Order: sequence, then structure tokens, then C-alpha cells
Amino acid sequence: MYMILSIAVGGALGAVLRHFAGLASLRLMGPDFPYGTLFVNVTGSFLMGVLIALFAHFGNPSQELRGFLTVGCLGAFTTFSTFSLDVAVLYEGGQIMSAAGYILMSVIFSIAALFIGMALVRGFAA
Repeated sequence: MYMILSIAVGGALGAVLRHFAGLASLRLMGPDFPYGTLFVNVTGSFLMGVLIALFAHFGNPSQELRGFLTVGCLGAFTTFSTFSLDVAVLYEGGQIMSAAGYILMSVIFSIAALFIGMALVRGFAA
């Protein structure tokens, strides 16, 4: 139960931080490019790398703290951080072709799924 609560609290914090990052990027740079999304994806991936390295080199914190920080905060801030970690694990495990395939499939299938979802809704709405 503590794990679920930790993830939920971290998720709420990450979602709020993502919201404020989006607002700040709109005010600073305008709506012509998804700067906010780019910022949270790159920042989230950087922070995931920092956290995983800290956990590996300086000892693992409790499962609840790990869940709060990685699944909760970074998961809600951006799911791109988890994607980046998955790629790094495959690459460092010597599975370079799997990492490349995962990258291509994730990007292509995710974008395709978005368009399919939009088309389905538009088909029902028409």
C-alpha cells in the first residue's frame, strides 16, 4: 500500500511540474513548436539517468522512494524518461539491434496509434 501511495504522490507532483513547464514554455517561446514537451522529455531522461546512476553507485533507497521518484514523478513528468532507460538497458546489454528496433517501433507505432485513435473517434463523430 505504501508503494501505491508513493507512486500516486510522485505522479501528482510530476504532472503539476509538467503543467508548469508547458505554461512557461508557451509564455517564453510561443506556440509554434512543442518546446515544453521537448524540455520535459530531455530533462526527464537526464534525471532518470542521474537517479539510476545514483541508485547503482551509492546504494538503493527504499522501493517506495524509488517508485516515488522514477515511476511517480518522472513517469508523470514524462514517459520518455522510461523509454530512454529501456533503450539504454538494451544498448548496454549488447542488444544494439533490439535497441534500434525498439526506438523505431516506439516512435512509429506510437504516432500511428495516435492517428488511428483520432480516425476512429472522427469516424464515430461523423
